[in-house]
Amino acid sequence: MTPKQLRRAVEALETFNVETPSWGFADTGTRFGKFFQDAAAIDMNDKLADAGQVHAVTGCCPTVATHVLWDFTPGEDPRKVVRLARKHGVKLGAINPNVFQDQCYKWGSFGHNDPAVRRQALQHCFDSVAIMKAVGSEYLSLWFADGTNYPGQGSIRERKGYFTDCLRALHQKLGPKQTMLVEYKPFEPAFYQTDIADWGMAYLLSKRAGPRAKVLVDTGHHYSAQNIEQIVAWLLDEDMLGGFHFNDRRYADDDLTLGSIDPYQIFRIFHEIHSFAADRGRLPKIAYMVDQCHNEKPKVEAMIQTVVIAQELYAKAALVDHDRLRAAQAKNRVIDAELLLKQAFFTDVTPAVAAWRRRHRLPADPLAEHRRSGYERHAAADRRARRRALGIVRGGSFA
Repeated sequence: MTPKQLRRAVEALETFNVETPSWGFADTGTRFGKFFQDAAAIDMNDKLADAGQVHAVTGCCPTVATHVLWDFTPGEDPRKVVRLARKHGVKLGAINPNVFQDQCYKWGSFGHNDPAVRRQALQHCFDSVAIMKAVGSEYLSLWFADGTNYPGQGSIRERKGYFTDCLRALHQKLGPKQTMLVEYKPFEPAFYQTDIADWGMAYLLSKRAGPRAKVLVDTGHHYSAQNIEQIVAWLLDEDMLGGFHFNDRRYADDDLTLGSIDPYQIFRIFHEIHSFAADRGRLPKIAYMVDQCHNEKPKVEAMIQTVVIAQELYAKAALVDHDRLRAAQAKNRVIDAELLLKQAFFTDVTPAVAAWRRRHRLPADPLAEHRRSGYERHAAADRRARRRALGIVRGGSFA
């Protein structure tokens, strides 16, 4: 790296934080079953301890996303979780309502044809906004499983109208500094039509909801051939990109570690963000969040791995020479323009990341430091003993 590149990459890293998800540290599985890990979190204290460990070794994960039904006890002051997070060196980030788990949501939530169910889903989201205000959260992160599995099962246009009305009502509950993120997903669990199936639908619903509604892009929620950086560029240009859920996929929504399949795509996404900043003279305000649940990789290690590769790819994207790129584009020098991206992507940013870590007195190798600390071993032993004491049976036996 040249001294100029080193400075640019380090400056970029100073602006880049990633939020970890509480649910990524607990037992998870596929629709076919769960494969348990001894060190998986049992309760909220464990989840926040694991998130604190990730932040301690990476230095760029100060906040934790939470799920209302999974992380907050009904009737208890949600500020109790704030104090617990502070104990582990992190803060609460995005609040995620859950309108897909209860039996009443079999036919949908905001898209349900029964107004009583829609009211129940809305009330849960209103309660989630109240939690946001109590804990000082800025983001309400919305994902809906709503959709239909067979042609003729429901009116697509009616469901769209129900969503519009519900999102508008929810938007009215937001505080002046709170943002509502609307996520989309092409399929699963609905396999005929999902009510918010792509970025255009999320964009339209967000615009109709109100000015504090933005689109959330989950990097796994796309078909394999889809150009995600084009979606990002359009949303940036419309000032409608609110946040990301980071993961990678081979097919769609595979929940894989970021960059494990196509790191160049993540680089291209970050390039669009840096390009926007170069053109507008400011970085866009974006919530960068991880959404991954690992059944094979150790959960804390997988989270560290994702965060580290995100930092590296973000730093690489900051190295693109935008003046030279614009000049090449203006003269239709296709090869020159492409090579400017490729050269940045293939630049070794290890010196810049190392310099940033030294500046913040962080370990040179976060994953190696985590392993040296023995955190995983101690957590596994403690949580095995607690499960036995609590009588928690997993997979037919105590574990």
